[in-house]
Amino acid sequence: MTTATAAGAATAARPATLAQALTRALRDAMAADPAVHVLGEDVGALGGVFRVTDGLAAEFGEDRCTDTPLAEAGILGTAVGMAMYGLRPVVEMQFDAFAYPAFEQLVSHVARMRNRTRGAMPLPLTIRIPYGGGIGGVEHHSDSSEAYYMATPGLHVVTPATVADAYGLLRAAIASDDPVVFLEPKRLYWSKDAWDPEEPTPVEPVGRAVVRRPGRSATLVTYGPSLPVCLEAAEAARAEGWDLEVVDLRSLVPFDDETVCASVRRTGRAVVVHESGSFGGPGGEIAARVTERCFHHLEAPVLRVAGLDIPYPPPMLERHHLPGVDRVLDAVGRLQWEAES
Repeated sequence: MTTATAAGAATAARPATLAQALTRALRDAMAADPAVHVLGEDVGALGGVFRVTDGLAAEFGEDRCTDTPLAEAGILGTAVGMAMYGLRPVVEMQFDAFAYPAFEQLVSHVARMRNRTRGAMPLPLTIRIPYGGGIGGVEHHSDSSEAYYMATPGLHVVTPATVADAYGLLRAAIASDDPVVFLEPKRLYWSKDAWDPEEPTPVEPVGRAVVRRPGRSATLVTYGPSLPVCLEAAEAARAEGWDLEVVDLRSLVPFDDETVCASVRRTGRAVVVHESGSFGGPGGEIAARVTERCFHHLEAPVLRVAGLDIPYPPPMLERHHLPGVDRVLDAVGRLQWEAES
């Protein structure tokens, strides 16, 4: 790369937020394909609660970026019909727990349509759901509901943790002929990274994890809002002489056994970190898959660091509920003790 080219690239790649990358992904998808429609509560004139759809109604018209009534079951049911007739609807649920009234539509129709029609009718439908904690939200505004969607056969479930992935994964989700639950970490909406919106970094197809930090002592398996916590814990662990590898799943369904198990076989130890509750949460399934496939490589049991098994607490207690660096390091320390005992 010449000096001039490098300077141009540095100028083009400027700080952008995860929310801005999502907005650009929606805009580019709508510009590329007139079948892409956005619908949800306040997505038009207001631009969404988190302003992710800001400007889309003005650019593409209210027929393609449509404000809906406050009726989640009706929103998703409408999107099912749109997808059946050849459109590619992108639904926004305002908050994680607001999506529950639409759960019957999701389980009974969205997840089953391809199977019900023996593959004759795919359902190219994307359901965007802001999820997780870290913003001091009250009840019904900060749930970690990914386990519900993971346990529903027929759905793809993805969640970005970086600016580049926010763009690439959302474009991939909208292009998919299968229904995708797209979980957006609320606490990361305003996280920034250098990113060129004119040349967005492509990501691999939905279903591929990525190693964010290589290491040798243990593997931290995580996704979405817990990725920054794990990266911070990995840096802090250096003081203890631990070299932690961090794997960002990006896709919960399909699950990338290959990348995760390759990492665990290298390190011999694994901790799964997520905000969802421990009992019945994603970590149990991940731990089981790792144990089944890597049993003879494990030097200690697979551990989990998760949210507490309680309804989401009030904002003042949120810091006790969410996994933090200290809890992650405590689990890594237990791994070392288990291996030595």
